[in-house]
Order: sequence, then C-alpha cells, then structure tokens
Amino acid sequence: MNTLEDIFGALRRRPDVEAPNLQAWDATDRLLLETAAGQVTEGSTVAVIGDRYGALTLGALALLGPGAVRVHQDLITGERALQLNAAALSGSAVLAPAAAERADGEARGVPAFTRMPLGPELLAGAQTVLLQLPKTLAELDEIAAAVARHAEPDVTLLAGGRVKHMSLGMNTVLERHFRSVRPQLAQQKSRVILARGPQGSGAPDRYPVVEHLAELDLNVAAHGAVFAGTRLDIGTRFLLTFLPAMKTAGHAVDLGCGTGILAAMYARHHPGSAVTATDQSAAAAASAQATARANGLADRITVLQDDALSTMADGSADLVMLNPPFHVGAGVHSGAGLKMIEAAGRVLAPHGELWTVFNRHLPYLPALERYVGPTAVKGRNPKFTVTLSIRRSPGQAAA
Repeated sequence: MNTLEDIFGALRRRPDVEAPNLQAWDATDRLLLETAAGQVTEGSTVAVIGDRYGALTLGALALLGPGAVRVHQDLITGERALQLNAAALSGSAVLAPAAAERADGEARGVPAFTRMPLGPELLAGAQTVLLQLPKTLAELDEIAAAVARHAEPDVTLLAGGRVKHMSLGMNTVLERHFRSVRPQLAQQKSRVILARGPQGSGAPDRYPVVEHLAELDLNVAAHGAVFAGTRLDIGTRFLLTFLPAMKTAGHAVDLGCGTGILAAMYARHHPGSAVTATDQSAAAAASAQATARANGLADRITVLQDDALSTMADGSADLVMLNPPFHVGAGVHSGAGLKMIEAAGRVLAPHGELWTVFNRHLPYLPALERYVGPTAVKGRNPKFTVTLSIRRSPGQAAA
C-alpha cells in the first residue's frame, strides 16, 4: 500500500471551500516530500511553511522519520483543515503508530506537530524547511529572511511550486538570503529549489513594512503575505468613496480586512463606533493591528483572525464592509466570496448594512439578496460594482 497515496487520498479541504475542481494537495506536495526523503536526517527537526491542508505535515510524519515537526500556516482554514485531516488519519495504518497516536497534537502531551508563528520558535534548530512557494515575492522574502536568521547554519530549504507560477524573481529573492540556490529538474509541472548556506542573519527584521499613503493620509503596515502590500487596491479605493454614505454603527466589521485600511478609515470617520477587523490570514491580522497602531487607532479597532466570522455571534454587528476575494488559491472561484456574504448576513443585526465591492463579472447580487436582504447597486465603474444590502428582519421572506 502506497502511504503517500493513502494520505493524499484521505485529505479534505474543509472548512475551506470544497468543490469538484478543488483538491487538498497538488504535485508540488508530492515532489517536496520525495525530494526531502533524500535530505532529511532521521530524528531531526523539520519546519513546514505554507502547508495548505496538511499534505506536507502529515506526509513528513509518515515518510521522513523526523524528531519534531513544526508548522506555520498563514490561513486559519489551513490550520483547521490540518487538524481535521490529522484527526481523520489518526489510528489508521497510514501514519506510523507513534504519529497516529499523537496526530491530534495533544495526546500523551507530546505533539506530532506543533503550530507556531513565523519566527524563532518555528525555526530554531530546524535542519530542513519544506516550503510551498507563496504567491508574492514579498512573502517569499519575509519567509526566506526568517529561515536564514533563525534556522540551523546547515539548514536546507526546499521550496516548491507549480512551474507556471514560478519566476526567476524567486531565485533572486532566495539568493539574497542563501549562498547556494539550485533549482531542480521539473517533474509533473512542479519544481523544487534547494537553498543552503544562510546569509544576512544579522540583518534586522524589516516586516511589517510601514508606508504613508498620501491620498488617504494613512500609515499602512504590511507583512509579506498580505494582498496589495502597503498599496491601496482599486476595489478598496472605490468602496472608500462611499464612506460618507455609511451609517455610524455601534459595531462595524471590516471582513477580509487585509492591511486594515477600511477599518482604519471607518474608525477615523466614525469615532463613536467600535470596529473589528478580521481576516483568515495571520499576516493580514498582524498587518491590520500594526496599521491601527501606526495611526493611533489601536484602542478603537479590535483585530481577529477568524474564518468568515465563525466566532462572532449572530446579530452582533450593525455594519459590515466587504471586499471579497475572487480567487481560491491560484484559481478563480467565487466560493470564498459567497461564504463571506453568507457569514455577513448571519452576523448582521436586523436593518444592519452590508457594503460590498466586487468585480462586475461575479454573480454576487442573488447571494446578497438571499443571505442578507434587499440590495441596491450604489455605484459602478468599468471594473467594480458597489452594493448596499440591508439585513432583513426575522420572518421577512427573501425576495
């Protein structure tokens, strides 16, 4: 029986969006683990970064014989999927007995894997790092700098990705932090880059980057993984033009907050409102917190890492601002936005407002009517639509 195939076959994406064209592993996970099998010393410490749903972590436990596995996942959906997949595989013949007994991370007090933020706790003593290459060079720069700064001097970084998403710029970023950067031959349209010889470990940590956004007179902080970095993305810019029309809410929510620009601007214009900025990304939550501090708004904005408001009570918000993503991973998919719209409808109090900006081609209007309530288009430009939805009262039928 092929252990790796058994692990991959058992993986699911839940609580993330699941669909027939979305799977919980890819050929890069396989190639990284097969390459690591010839690199990892039995009993050594392995750090896993960017594991989407558990393929790398559970595969490393089953195949590599590590002494410890530490994991950093930026998305809380990835964390929860790993936990659910580990629990589903525990007690099976797929994982080695010791790993199976410890796959829930708690039994016997000795976790099979330990979740940690990107930094010294994750990387101290690590001799091997498995990395699913991120989408942006800024995120890769932050990760590579952390590995070079905190891991063992003889660490091997195995960075893998789909060839169509890789660029020479990734090699350049890695060469900034490692003396040896060697791309391997591509297999099944994936490629692994081996990086060794960390350098520049004495350099100060430059993240989060903080820049002044002159058009808003706002200081914006961004970790590498955050969409648009310190820039103002064009969807948020368009939604901000409707800020004067938004009511003063007792509790306002910036859902999918990114760097927290919407939360900061709303808090500035509505000083009597309590504001929550929430995102499924740890980097986004940290960036939004830093943006609030950089603008003297830390006492007005609460930052929460959460999956689509899952920890917020029904009817607990009076206003939600939403600029939903239209990608799931590397693919275009409206599922994430629909999930967020449904969540906003649950969390809004009756007669609460949902302000949404989205690409004009996306089919969100029926979902806004169904999950929230009567919806009016408040503005359009060549790329985006802005809508205002009013949460219907209990018992009021959907149109």
